Amino acid sequence: MATALAMHDRLRDTLSRLVHRGLGVEDYWRAVSDALDGAVPSEGSCLMTMDPATMLPTAEYVENGMPADAISRLVEIELREPDYLKWVDMARVGRAAASLSDVTASQLDLSRRHREVRRPGGYSDELRVLLSSGTGTWGALTVFREKDRPNFSSSEVRLVASLTGLISDGLRRSLLLEEACADRDEAGMLVLDPGDGVDLANQVAEQWVDELGTGARAGTTLPLVIRAVARKARAVGGREDGQPAEVSTGLARARVRTKAGRWVIVRASLLGEDETAPVAVLLEAVRPAEMAPLLADLYGLTRQERRVTECVAQGLPTRQIANRLRMSTYTVQDHLKSIFSKTGTGSRGDLVARLFFDQRATPLTVR
Repeated sequence: MATALAMHDRLRDTLSRLVHRGLGVEDYWRAVSDALDGAVPSEGSCLMTMDPATMLPTAEYVENGMPADAISRLVEIELREPDYLKWVDMARVGRAAASLSDVTASQLDLSRRHREVRRPGGYSDELRVLLSSGTGTWGALTVFREKDRPNFSSSEVRLVASLTGLISDGLRRSLLLEEACADRDEAGMLVLDPGDGVDLANQVAEQWVDELGTGARAGTTLPLVIRAVARKARAVGGREDGQPAEVSTGLARARVRTKAGRWVIVRASLLGEDETAPVAVLLEAVRPAEMAPLLADLYGLTRQERRVTECVAQGLPTRQIANRLRMSTYTVQDHLKSIFSKTGTGSRGDLVARLFFDQRATPLTVR
């Protein structure tokens, strides 16, 4: 017991230092994977970042992972088909971490993704870690073991589960923008065939694809976020009766940061009656009205802090903010101190410039 506690404390100390080092997402993921591997050995890992508003995957960082066609099948299962330990299911029940061997009682082939993709690829058990906090779900981490290696133990799962809040905070910080800019007015358009091949692309779309990047995985021709949004559009477009009404629009979208530090919104729509129809994908710079709520999430502002920030953006003094929000002036001042600390700003003017690029108050609380 003492040894386990000492290991937990050492690992927490290591992760705490990583959280505050200001690393980029890829460097942060590699450092976290190395730290975890010392306590929970594995043969590979994958970090998938997500749009916190939709939980659609936006980018992936993989070590010793699967080929591109296998990943496409995994994404399809994740978005459309029943399986064990799907990310959305973990988020719904508030499950921070779990192993496939535990939820299947070591009958790994009960899992569709294991049976169809992971076992043929030479892998055995996987430990899934949902990187969520009070500000949303920012990504998901999978660590996995190869064939003939032991399954993840319950103590290993508990150890990782106890650290997910810290790991999640580090990922959110890695995604923070020092300065977000969106200086492209023209939209990019792609038309994808049922196999995600590109039938049509304008020049702006090609520029966005280059800036998003396809990653280092062999055989990948499109960024993960485009493939994920296109598959989601096919899923909602081909829904059956009885599915929730909100999926009947035939639209899917996600926001993602490019390698150059810009934010782009990716929208997809099915151009027909069924899933074999082409999918139109629109890529355009995130507008201020779409960016302000995301930045509020990225900086970890609470709902009350967002309301205070909206009032600041409207130029209201402290007393008027207190009257409007029905709180004391001291409470407003406490919120402002917290807001300045989280956003790295030192004045009300700096705060407004950071969150509202068109210099007008966009409601942070509207989704």
